[in-house]
Amino acid sequence: MVEKWDAQSWRKSSHSPGWDDCVEMAGAASVVGVRDSKDSGGPVLEFSRRETAELLNHVRAVVDGSAVRA
Repeated sequence: MVEKWDAQSWRKSSHSPGWDDCVEMAGAASVVGVRDSKDSGGPVLEFSRRETAELLNHVRAVVDGSAVRA
């Protein structure tokens, strides 16, 4: 794992179930890291803040039923 992620505070959604089948997110400078909560020492996917915002907006739209289907 890249050193910049070692000292970050990782957050899991408050909507996550009690088991560890979810992802965690952390912010660092201009990127957001996403990792598997079951493998905290594993790989971290990096997304720009804009990409992260677009992803979260899409997920919210799908959940509330307002997403446009392609």
